[in-house]
Amino acid sequence: MTDPREMVSVRYMVDDVQEAVAFYTTFLGFEVLNNFPAFADVARGNLRLLLSGPGSSAGRPMPDGAKPGPGGWNRIHLIIDDIDAEVARLREAGASFRNDILEGPGGKQILLQDSSGNVVELFQPAAHNPAR
Repeated sequence: MTDPREMVSVRYMVDDVQEAVAFYTTFLGFEVLNNFPAFADVARGNLRLLLSGPGSSAGRPMPDGAKPGPGGWNRIHLIIDDIDAEVARLREAGASFRNDILEGPGGKQILLQDSSGNVVELFQPAAHNPAR
């Protein structure tokens, strides 16, 4: 296991920690590092995803009363080899998406939603032919 201090860590606020752990381990191949009722962290390669529930310290209200919550537009970005096959597999397994596959000069992408509405971008880079 990579030392967590050498990993890129991203925190997602989630409604249900156990449901989020199941989503990331089942659908996207993350492994569980720690799993508590209010917090868990899961890893995939050098990405450590911190899953913080409403009862975690990260879920406490701010001094102005604002409450951290899930479902924003910031997202982790996972590079995949075959976006069409991956989307078909995930749809068959019951995953939800915010959009259909989009294609641009850099490649194809789609936005997958986790169990709390957080976004995971699946991205397949365009095939580039080196200049001759």
